[in-house]
Amino acid sequence: MEANESSTEMKAMATFKEDFESVYNIISTHRNRVIKQINGETLMMAWEVGGFVSAKLKTSAWGSGVVRQLAEYIHTQDPTVRGWGYRTIYRMVKFYEAYSSPEFTELVGKVNSHFVPFEMAQIPNHQIVPIESAQTQTDQFVTIQLSQIPTVLLSTSWSNHQLIINYCKTDEQRLFYMLYAGREHLEYKELTRAIKTDAMSAILGGQHVQSQMLQRKYPVAPLLFKDRVSLDMLGLPLRYKEYKLRKTIIKHMKDFILEMGKDFLFIDEEHRLKVGGKTFKTDLLFYHRLLQCMVAIELKTTEFHPKDLGQLEFYLEALDQEERRSNENPSIGILLCKEANMEVVRFALNRSMSPTMVAQYKEQLQVGGVIQRSLVEFCKVLDDNREKQSN
Repeated sequence: MEANESSTEMKAMATFKEDFESVYNIISTHRNRVIKQINGETLMMAWEVGGFVSAKLKTSAWGSGVVRQLAEYIHTQDPTVRGWGYRTIYRMVKFYEAYSSPEFTELVGKVNSHFVPFEMAQIPNHQIVPIESAQTQTDQFVTIQLSQIPTVLLSTSWSNHQLIINYCKTDEQRLFYMLYAGREHLEYKELTRAIKTDAMSAILGGQHVQSQMLQRKYPVAPLLFKDRVSLDMLGLPLRYKEYKLRKTIIKHMKDFILEMGKDFLFIDEEHRLKVGGKTFKTDLLFYHRLLQCMVAIELKTTEFHPKDLGQLEFYLEALDQEERRSNENPSIGILLCKEANMEVVRFALNRSMSPTMVAQYKEQLQVGGVIQRSLVEFCKVLDDNREKQSN
């Protein structure tokens, strides 16, 4: 009896699945809007408070003691409000001064809308004008001229901004990580890891290890794939074989996907491909949600060799001919090696006719790597690729 009831429920679920998904999408859409609105209001509040206090401090109208008194006053006005100590107010001042500087404003102007999230690109001129006056107890309005807040600041949360300001030394780094955190929906701990592993240089250096076919078919590829992946979370032994590497990645798949990018969806390990009556196996198979294509990853615990690229291209051809669906784009191949001679990689990729790339993995955190491409140059590459795609 219970089995029949369970079967009936499953059939009903299948019948109304599309309707259920529509309702869930409505809930999810509005929930995300609420979260974005709360985050936006929080940042706007921090910007305006920081700007107001900064102006008072710069004109010597206030001293540091007044900021402490302000924190105490806020508490007396509403004892239930927490987190409004004088240190928090100074963080808001730092937030305002860091991103209202002429240098940061100029950088945002150069980058333009290349990195601006889609929903922010709808705002005219990519700017939001804050309230420019504050009311005092005497009901007189004292004009405090504030700089406009760049909408790129709305890409991520207040807590993430504190992390970025404290750990990133240049405006380019700060701009990159706030937008990267927004695109990948990174929480505080996840962004901490991205900064420690120097995700910026890993992504901005990605174009050098990508075939021309990959960039031609997927112009946004330089933004999505890293040339270096940190696998310190795997806890690998001193010596290991490809089998051990693959199994350890499977065991830590959540962390591996976070390192690779949240658009990766795991499909299979040692995925079987049948060609000419023979069976071949690709180490890891993923699906990329944004690019809507399969991604085959081949693992090599040795230095890159050109023959490895030929093997990967064979797997991609088999995937496209035998398994790719009509609504999917051509498959991408990533060769993940322990070491690679960049000159050899460049020669090999120049002749590659498939959307492939070569990346290295590191077993320990790489802190303070060299930024191989500036943020502005990288955005120009994206712009060029978009123009080529539209022509």
